[in-house]
Amino acid sequence: MPGMKYSADRPFADPEKAARKLIEIASTIEPVQDGRIYIELLNGPFLFSHGGSPAEYGAGIKLAIERGWITMHESGTFVKFTQAGAELFA
Repeated sequence: MPGMKYSADRPFADPEKAARKLIEIASTIEPVQDGRIYIELLNGPFLFSHGGSPAEYGAGIKLAIERGWITMHESGTFVKFTQAGAELFA
């Protein structure tokens, strides 16, 4: 039927919004040695507190890395802010 919606609008369906939410979450986390932010401290709040999906998380983290806001260690266990990412919340 025209005009019918089958599901609620997803707040993070836009990767830009997901990336910005992830950066916002990361900015509230106290980094450990050498500026590391453990990935579970990002994905837990994004998925469970803010209602994002795993696909939205993946698209958001990918975009944040592409934009140069964060870097992810090759192990995938932590991210670090870049200068550009840190300046988003300066």
